[in-house]
Amino acid sequence: MSLINRLDANDADFGQQLKTLLAFDASQDEQIEQSVAKILGDVRQRGDEAVLEYTQRFDHVKANHIHELEIPLADCVAALNALPAEQRKALENAADRVRAYHEKQKTASWTYTEADGTLLGQKVTPMDRVGLYVPGGKAAYPSSVLMNALPAKVAGVPEVVMVTPTPGGSRNAIVLAAAAVAGVDRVIAIGGAQAVGALAYGTQSIAGVDKIVGPGNAYVASAKRRVFGTVGIDMVAGPSEILVICDGTTPADWIAMDLFSQAEHDELAQAILLCPDAAYLDEVYASIGRQLPNMPRADIIRTSLANRGALIKVRDLEQACEIANEIAPEHLEISTENAAAWAEKIRHAGAIFMGRYSSESLGDYCAGPNHVLPTSRTARFSSPLGVYDFQKRSSLIEVSREGAQTLGKIAATLAFGEGLQAHAESARYRLD
Repeated sequence: MSLINRLDANDADFGQQLKTLLAFDASQDEQIEQSVAKILGDVRQRGDEAVLEYTQRFDHVKANHIHELEIPLADCVAALNALPAEQRKALENAADRVRAYHEKQKTASWTYTEADGTLLGQKVTPMDRVGLYVPGGKAAYPSSVLMNALPAKVAGVPEVVMVTPTPGGSRNAIVLAAAAVAGVDRVIAIGGAQAVGALAYGTQSIAGVDKIVGPGNAYVASAKRRVFGTVGIDMVAGPSEILVICDGTTPADWIAMDLFSQAEHDELAQAILLCPDAAYLDEVYASIGRQLPNMPRADIIRTSLANRGALIKVRDLEQACEIANEIAPEHLEISTENAAAWAEKIRHAGAIFMGRYSSESLGDYCAGPNHVLPTSRTARFSSPLGVYDFQKRSSLIEVSREGAQTLGKIAATLAFGEGLQAHAESARYRLD
């Protein structure tokens, strides 16, 4: 069995081969959907009582009141202080970089006044309260805490509420430390669909939020889909993806490891390399075979590469960019000379890493831009998580008496044309 698929972009059936490779079955397990629907309905109806029951059932943590499941912010600070010095420094340095980058995204309100005195504009305001879901137990994702909480705080959100399960009462110290660094305002040890329901609908002890962000398992993803509309959500993410465009001069071991960096997430992750040099593709293939046995998650990587990965020979880098726009990847590495020039040709990608030293892994942790990115070709119409996801824009309209004479006639004419008499008369009442 081949370690990874080998394709040629100039084969007659390449279009169909690529379509098959990119295909991802996002259909949901019916049993999960039914279970989540029941849990959400229960939480909506019974509030705290339901959350406590599900927390005992799924996480084996018994509590009589929600406040018993709250993790004091002092405990988060203590977790930060207890970290090894190098780990604490890395966490704080990453947070500083993420915060600085997102500060650049802040948008101010604006107005302009027309000649007749009519004022128009836009008012930008933060959401009141945001919920952050963080996986618990053995999983430790402090980087996700930073990437989700910091943009919200930069946006000016007054309250960020973090929920994270603690199976068997086991707290994840580095996740709590990240909460302290990111300025999270409240931490509650609950998880699963019941936590999403509590954030979305509110309970006796947990105020409802305006938006829920953060990764989770299939139950969490299903719950987020179901509560969308009651609250906002960041996105429903598919498997992780990396696409590398290489001119054949970057060390093959580097590129093979870059492909591994996404393939190790899970068996459905996708890693693809585009290159015009057939001999170089052979080098990368050999490097994959040589380095794979040494990887702790070798079985996951092997399955991912064999089923969804590909080394694709292209005619030239121009064609590589065309294919990249078709794929619209979550992460795109352009490992070439003059990478910025090739990046100009890219229209669809979640994050673009330019140059041989810009490994995707740096973006995951500490480069600064957000690592919550559109997957499954949704980069064609959506963007990375950012400050703008935690702000709303309200239109400002202050019509002067003089302006009402002009606008009122236009509006009345259009309203009569639509058969909406009250609209027309409302505008006409303001005419002198």
